[in-house]
Amino acid sequence: MITTDVANYDGSTYADGPSGQFRGETNSVGEFGIANAFGLSEMHGNVREWCLDHWHNNYENAPTDGSAWIEGGNSDRRVQRGGSWNNDPRHCRSATRFIDSFPENRNFSFGFRVVVSPR
Repeated sequence: MITTDVANYDGSTYADGPSGQFRGETNSVGEFGIANAFGLSEMHGNVREWCLDHWHNNYENAPTDGSAWIEGGNSDRRVQRGGSWNNDPRHCRSATRFIDSFPENRNFSFGFRVVVSPR
């Protein structure tokens, strides 16, 4: 169950869970004291994450090797994933995609993760 004890979002309820704390800003990495198997913290909520991928309406012909999908699609738009501290909990999933992102767009609830490619 996603709660504000493990994710930073607007504090509203998710499914049958309790309402929680609305922090009104991003929190520091590691604040919850938990990380996934890759050592990454705050993977749900906190900030929407910019992706290198161009916007595509579906996943038909998407790369299967984990590379960015920059061929075809709408090159004027980028994908953002997940929700931020000011979104409701249903948007905190990393599978949630937003199209309203022009590459030059800036917002207090957008962020990114640094990724290193072995190529």
